[in-house]
Amino acid sequence: MIEIRKGQAPAPIDRAEFSRRFRASFIDPAFRAEDTSIARLEDIAWDAYMEGRKAPFTQKAGPGYADPDYDLSTEWIATRQRIEAAQQAWADPAGPSRVLLVCGSARNDGTCPGEISKSFRLLQIAQDTLERANIKVDVLDLSLVTSDYARHIHPCKGCVSTAMPLCHWPCSCYPNHALGQTHDWMAEIYERWAAAHAVLIVSPVYWYQSPSPLKLMIDRLVCADGGNPDPTSTSGKKAGKAKDLELAGWDYPQHLAGRAYGLIVHGDVTGVEGSRRALSDWLDWMGFIDAGAQARLDRYIGYYEPYATSHEALDRDEAVQEEARNVARAVAKAVVELRAGRLQAAQPRLSRPRPK
Repeated sequence: MIEIRKGQAPAPIDRAEFSRRFRASFIDPAFRAEDTSIARLEDIAWDAYMEGRKAPFTQKAGPGYADPDYDLSTEWIATRQRIEAAQQAWADPAGPSRVLLVCGSARNDGTCPGEISKSFRLLQIAQDTLERANIKVDVLDLSLVTSDYARHIHPCKGCVSTAMPLCHWPCSCYPNHALGQTHDWMAEIYERWAAAHAVLIVSPVYWYQSPSPLKLMIDRLVCADGGNPDPTSTSGKKAGKAKDLELAGWDYPQHLAGRAYGLIVHGDVTGVEGSRRALSDWLDWMGFIDAGAQARLDRYIGYYEPYATSHEALDRDEAVQEEARNVARAVAKAVVELRAGRLQAAQPRLSRPRPK
């Protein structure tokens, strides 16, 4: 029996601190007329917190699970069903070709910056090129986490580092109603990845790395690479059961493998190559197939010029605009080859002696 290491988590917060945090959402004086109602809601939320009511709505897992009698979250089941439907659409040869276009910037003109991002402009160039190639485009603008009400990508809790089978596909860590960890956008994002024949990520460099919304999504996609599709096999989040499953031999299923990808990474001072390579390595690891050298672009726009004139720098740089079109063209071509079975056929199917 492997020892489960403990001692990091603090004790639950007390009633006074819970009240302070709960009421922070109602600080606007307009809520004062409903203080009595807010107090009643706080009492209910406190009970849910103390009782740990993570998933208030459950149903029996049923046939096809290791433990059919286990109570699974109905929200998790709904997410899984949408992913399965998306996977079926992806596999349908009669369906349209789909590319998921991801804007990795945290900046848009609906929040503090007051201006759109250059990533979004490059994404629009790619979108126009893909649509001209009769590709159905799904735009995933991750900057919405900074401007939309109650839209979140909650952070990965690192279940995989306890044992891979503890990381469920899709992620079962959220929502956690007892902790107020709700409105998790990943429940929708998973199915959008599953439906896509290719993914094209457009991202700036923030401090040598990917912007935080993009990194949040990347971390939460760990369950797509080796994740456990059956939470009943670990009785939910039972670490000991997950460790036993991993040590018995875990096959690390790659749930999104076989899709193509392209990248556009831009910056203004430094870090574009390292960031683009990190994204390439991540997608390669998950079993994605790169769409060729011209589909992996890293460029500086307005190198060491003022931030204030960065959009003007992009206006002038017609070459990088055309390179963005070439990335999209390469991805479109890869999708055609992929769906015809020619792109995957070129990839050797080798067993990994040390899967992880």
